[in-house]
Amino acid sequence: MKVLVLGGTGTVGSQVVTELLSRGAEVSVLTRDPKKPLPPGVKAVAGDLLDPSTVRSAFAGMDGVFLLNAVSATECHEGLMAVNGARLGAVKKLVYLSVQDADKAPHLPHFGAKIPVEAAIRASGIPFTILRPNNFFQNDSWYKDAMLGHDVYPQPFGDVGLSRVDVRDIAEAAAIALTTASADGETVNLAGPEVLTASATAAKWGGVLGRKIAYGGNDLDAWEKQSLAFLPAFMVFDFRLMYAFFQEKGLKGTPADLARLTALIGHPPRRFDAFAAETARAWSV
Repeated sequence: MKVLVLGGTGTVGSQVVTELLSRGAEVSVLTRDPKKPLPPGVKAVAGDLLDPSTVRSAFAGMDGVFLLNAVSATECHEGLMAVNGARLGAVKKLVYLSVQDADKAPHLPHFGAKIPVEAAIRASGIPFTILRPNNFFQNDSWYKDAMLGHDVYPQPFGDVGLSRVDVRDIAEAAAIALTTASADGETVNLAGPEVLTASATAAKWGGVLGRKIAYGGNDLDAWEKQSLAFLPAFMVFDFRLMYAFFQEKGLKGTPADLARLTALIGHPPRRFDAFAAETARAWSV
């Protein structure tokens, strides 16, 4: 099976590439920078979804497409261009990485951007699976320096809680959906096995790191000011709105969500405790 992976050099996409290779797929990765390192046997396809010539050529001859669009001001447009590329290329299977409860928070730019892409996929006539993950465990790698250097866990998602999920479970679900008919036509929430608040997450990190880790708190004015030092303003604004939503509503999976993900990947989703312990060991090397 020939599969084109979009977003294949990032946190999720690179893991999807690994899972596809383990299932015998012939994998190509669409990238703006073909010099980026890829696993052996993976073909780099130079291109840009904002360029019609890429849309007309990159999808030709592909059996499947994994579509992940990075958070950007052009995310929705790039997603729609990719759907058109899949249509023009007569792709046989399309798996799209959306976000859990996108339709419940369409005012969040990177949630709302995914809704038209989902609609275009459903109307495309291409067999599809839409995966809607919760917040990723692996996002916490961004906070390594804050935790190890300042004993603070700064992700301000509040006191209601998230059903966070391991990127490896997302990647397994994507690879299985692409290479089998296990989830054809489905929209699947990918939610982890427990609801954790930010304070509880900080405490768990403290346990595996052997130090007291404090939660940085819910002050989004302070978070925004700090984040503008290393993220573009449009993204900080977007994420601030998201964290305000999380603080008010949370983002929780249901028992049915957990059962569906377990059935799809063939094992219970990974737990945060195991991820944190594994990551702490890696950080200590």
